[in-house]
Amino acid sequence: MTIKKILIVDDSPTDREFLSTVLTKNGFKVTTADSAEDAMVKVKQSRPDLVLMDIVLPGQNGFQATRALTRDEATKTIPIILCTSKNQETDRVWGLRQGARDYIVKPVNQAELLAKISALG
Repeated sequence: MTIKKILIVDDSPTDREFLSTVLTKNGFKVTTADSAEDAMVKVKQSRPDLVLMDIVLPGQNGFQATRALTRDEATKTIPIILCTSKNQETDRVWGLRQGARDYIVKPVNQAELLAKISALG
């Protein structure tokens, strides 16, 4: 699967802008959501090739949203990379158990992010 469309889910306007800029410069089509609830709607509407999901979000958290998306027949094939400031090993393990394909810690290293996306593609 070629990854072209990416949905960034983050409640921080600064992080959304940074990730959008990096990905757009590298040829990806980017959409954003500022909450898990908004992301759930956008994933079903736009069918992105990848979701970059923050964990700490207002309302439903990224773990819950990841679990819901990966267990839904309509969205379970869309890979999710958790992109978060939570850098504990227990968080990484829990995130992968919820169905995430990978985990990256903020501040995001551009080369690492692009390599993880490329590995999924």
